[in-house]
Amino acid sequence: MIKKFILIAFFIGMIVAYNMLGLETILSFEMLKAKKELLLELVQNHFLLSAFLLMGLYAISVALMIPIATLFSLAAGFMFGSIWGTLFAVLGATLGAVASFYVARFILGESLQNKYAKELERFNNEFAANGYSYLFALRLLPIFPFFLINLLCGLTRIDIKTFFITTFIGIIPGGFAYTYAGSQLSSINALGDIFTKEMGLALLFLGLISLVPVLYKKWNQKKFKNQNL
Repeated sequence: MIKKFILIAFFIGMIVAYNMLGLETILSFEMLKAKKELLLELVQNHFLLSAFLLMGLYAISVALMIPIATLFSLAAGFMFGSIWGTLFAVLGATLGAVASFYVARFILGESLQNKYAKELERFNNEFAANGYSYLFALRLLPIFPFFLINLLCGLTRIDIKTFFITTFIGIIPGGFAYTYAGSQLSSINALGDIFTKEMGLALLFLGLISLVPVLYKKWNQKKFKNQNL
């Protein structure tokens, strides 16, 4: 119990420190545009160090639920191009998501599952059978906050392998869109220029497509049940 309180206090302290130090005004889109020459020079002279710094900071921001993931994706695209940038951004975001997942599971997930094992049995069985499709849909659909999915998944029985794979692959389309925009940083005047209606519809379509296997399986099960009545 003491370890849980220490972990909660640490996370709250980091979030409070971020706001009190005014880092949200420092880590901004305007700052990224102003420091672009410095960032490019850093990559040119220290490629691997730059990549690890980006992924590490990205992971920390996701783990602490600091809403600057878009900024890091743009920075990844500008610093490393759309291909390498997507890889580094997606990996950083996935590692941060895994950290949030473990924190949620450690603080509340196990005790919640043990206390309500009977009530959650059907839910757990459904996720065990169709976890990949559900999580792919959650990652692709732009209507669900990234941090919320991480925390809620930590409260379930989803295994870390399924969570990691679906997170990594599921956020590639959106990650690529932002890193590609970052590679064209000079032509972007505001964050609102990036997430267009067309992009949102495309992600929504991909999310719905990922649910097709689940719907097909349920349709087959219902058909088989009706035939045996």
